[in-house]
Formats: sequence, structure tokens, C-alpha cells
Amino acid sequence: MLTHFDGRRFFNPAGTNGQPLSAVPRLMRAKRSRWPASVPVHQRQPSSPTHQDELVVTFIGHLTFLLQTTTGNLLTDPIYSKRASPVSFAGPRRARQPGVAFADLPEIAVVLLSHNHYDHCDLPTLRALAQRFQPLVITPVGNAPLVQSAGIRRIEELDWWQSTSAAPWPITMTPAQHFSARTPFDRNRALWGSFVITATGRRIFFAGDSGYGPHFQEIHNRGGAVDLALLPIGAYEPRWFMKDVHMNPAEAVQAHLDLGARQSIGMHFGTFQLTTESITDPITALGQAREAHGLPETQFRTLEFGESLSLM
Repeated sequence: MLTHFDGRRFFNPAGTNGQPLSAVPRLMRAKRSRWPASVPVHQRQPSSPTHQDELVVTFIGHLTFLLQTTTGNLLTDPIYSKRASPVSFAGPRRARQPGVAFADLPEIAVVLLSHNHYDHCDLPTLRALAQRFQPLVITPVGNAPLVQSAGIRRIEELDWWQSTSAAPWPITMTPAQHFSARTPFDRNRALWGSFVITATGRRIFFAGDSGYGPHFQEIHNRGGAVDLALLPIGAYEPRWFMKDVHMNPAEAVQAHLDLGARQSIGMHFGTFQLTTESITDPITALGQAREAHGLPETQFRTLEFGESLSLM
């Protein structure tokens, strides 16, 4: 038996498996900060790398990043929909538009899909990607039928610590501390995870959704330090409900340290109001956590929506 599968459902080995469905009514009674209806975004066209050793990382929004190399381009958890929801008329609505218009995306070779939640596995966006690019989608075990329903034909499912055999770069799926569900009846029937991508001689870590846990140190111990970590910093309040499955900024900074990351970029903030903290709280708390550890902003920062970072 796997350390994270009991034969029917997946689970977190640390025993931190989140709150039951019965706790949701209490969560709904929690006071929520008021977000603005919309925040202006200046959409940009990402610059293509010009050197074989260059990696261009562009923050599109939420957990969606565009990673560009001279050998191909990759998207993480792509979502272009106006709502993170099974329906178009209700559910969390986008406060910021994607920083790169869908029409301005370059050719996409690979999509990394961390798990099946609606704000990560967005079927309308996957359908659009299938029609335009037909990329390879790499995703944890159990998610292939869902991805296929969007018209994606090239899918590779991985378990934790397995590596792709079909992508242009070495990619290994690594653990995350989270859960999965699309309905009230399929909780943890599909796996969740993070990824380590080796491209242009660098190790890039994409955390997906995760609570803080020992897996960050394990990833460092097994593979060494990472050059760039993409780490979630939002959707963390109230802590009694979110702690098992979403890091707060202080925990994200500790994950940065555990990974031995040379540089980290925050994500999972300022796009959809999923929890009770304000739209600005994650950025403020990240600055406080950096200060507490004596880290300069250059080591753990956020990008503007549409902003690119070039690594040479």
C-alpha cells in the first residue's frame, strides 16, 4: 500500500487532511473582508527568451505562470475563466484579469495541472488550449478522465516522485499537503501534487496548493536546493479551517527556507476571493515574514500580473 493511498482514497501522510464537509457551515459564518469588484491590470505580451540558457517566467494570475525557454513553453494550473466554479453565474469571481491575454500566449508544449479544484483545473481553459495547441498535460494520478473531458488527448499521470517520459524537460511530480474534490462525493479520489522542472540548467519548483509540512524539506533532501520556487501565499484565513491545506505567508517563507530556494515568487493571491483575508493582506504579511527572517525582497517577492522575470 502506498504511503498516501489506502486503496480507495488518497491522503496526506502527515495526517493533516483538512476539515470535514460538516465544518463548511461554520466557515460560511466567518466574517469576510470586502474585496474590490475589480482591480485594473495592464495586460502584457511576454518577451521570448533569446538565449538557450535563458528562462522567462511570467505571472499571469492566481497559480498560472508561463515558463518560456528556447526549447518550449509551459503553463501551470491555467485558468482564464471569470469564475472558479462549476457554473458561470455563481462562485468566486475574478478580481483581476489575466496578465497575459489568451490570444497572446505563445505555443504551449506542456501544461502542469496540480489537482482537480475548480481554480486549478479549469475545463474551459483546457478546452481552449486543446483547440489551439493540444499540449501535453502532466497531472497527478486519477485526473486523466477529467482532463480528457476537455478534449486533451495527450495526458501523463504521475504519482509522487515519478518523472515524465514525454515532456521536453525533466519534470518530477513531488508531494503537496492538500486534498481533491469536484463534488461533495469524490473527495480525495484523485491525487494532488507539486512539480520540480529542470530547464536551462535550473531547478524550478511549482508548489500547487499546499499547507506547510515536512514535504518541502524532503524535496530539498532528495533533489537538492531549487533555483526558483513558486509558492502560494494567499487564501489562508481562518486558520482553523485552512491551515492543513493552505500556507500563510509566514509558512511560505519557511517553505522557501526548507527548499533552500535561491529565489521564490508568491502566487495564489489577489485573483479570486476564496477565503476571509483582504486582497492586500498576503503582500503585507509576506513583507513581515521576510523581515522576521532577515530576507531581502529579492529572495522572495511577488510579480505584478503580467510581469516577467528573466533568469540567465
